[in-house]
Amino acid sequence: MAQRVVVSLSDDLDGGEAAETIVFGIDGKSFEIDLSAVNADKLRSALSPYVGAGRKHARSGKVYKRTAVAPDPAAVRAWARSNGFDVPPRGRIPKKVYEAFNEAS
Repeated sequence: MAQRVVVSLSDDLDGGEAAETIVFGIDGKSFEIDLSAVNADKLRSALSPYVGAGRKHARSGKVYKRTAVAPDPAAVRAWARSNGFDVPPRGRIPKKVYEAFNEAS
């Protein structure tokens, strides 16, 4: 016997039939909402100025709050070698090296 499963979405704003699920994020939290085509257009229009002025964020599965720009790893490696630290030519730089670099800066 064959089985057919039908999933129907309801618009989370007005209860009507939804056309799609939209995923968005703000303040380090992700949300998804089911919307009709009309309400999806309204959401995209409302967010358009912010999306246009913003930059893409690569998601790694974890959410980080950035408070400062990390120093260039090549500069940290060069500084570490000239100050007697043993750092690998590639890969992760130990936290203690970053800490020493930041203290010296």
